[in-house]
Amino acid sequence: MNKKENLRSMTEMAHHSRSESEQKNLMKRLKIIEGQIRGLEKMVENDVYCPDILIQVSAVSSALNSFSKELLTKHINGCVREDLANGKDESLDELIKVLHKMMK
Repeated sequence: MNKKENLRSMTEMAHHSRSESEQKNLMKRLKIIEGQIRGLEKMVENDVYCPDILIQVSAVSSALNSFSKELLTKHINGCVREDLANGKDESLDELIKVLHKMMK
């Protein structure tokens, strides 16, 4: 299966729409991460001491992990649960593939 076929099969699963507050919360987190990345860029441009940059990189990684955990939780509780209730067990296969990709 090529990448295009794989993407097509993933999008055929149910998509449980996010509420306005869920979307706002996710976007707020992404904006914070974006600011942290900009801060990293400035630190590198200003030739800041490497350990200080690495600590900021760790903070960005933690923020991305938190974002991923929140999105994954909502996906499981929404999309996956809905698919399983409708007899679409292939949603579990999709979830396993996603988790494997995330854990590389």
